[in-house]
Amino acid sequence: MKKIFTTFAFVLVFLNSQYFIAQQINKSQTQQDIEFQKAEKETERTLAENHRKLDDRISELNRQQKELEKQKKEIESKKKSLSKSENNLKSTKDKISRLEHENQKLENKITTASISEEEIAKQKLKTKENEVSIQKLKLTQITQEKELEKAMSAL
Repeated sequence: MKKIFTTFAFVLVFLNSQYFIAQQINKSQTQQDIEFQKAEKETERTLAENHRKLDDRISELNRQQKELEKQKKEIESKKKSLSKSENNLKSTKDKISRLEHENQKLENKITTASISEEEIAKQKLKTKENEVSIQKLKLTQITQEKELEKAMSAL
């Protein structure tokens, strides 16, 4: 009987230890599940935060790109304005030079050629008209030089 009792006690202890081990394994599995869920939630939260940061950064970069494109257009416009001012100034200087050259020819013609008084008067009148045109062009030139300086300072 003692043997049966010992065997029964041994089986009972063995079964109890198996039950205890099964409970520990179950607790361990539950804890792992909870930790896994916590880690999943933390990962999702971190992922959402990173996506938000990336979206904010993309928005900021898009805004900066639009600003840079706007500045680029402004610079191109200023360059065109500068080029136009330079061309206008050059054209005006050429016109002045051409009129001065024409006046020199007329003055030489008046002094060297033997022409009638009426023709001399016409030539002097033409010279005076050219002088007036030259003065107007010089005023235009001054205005264009100021515009050119303004365009250059804008760059």
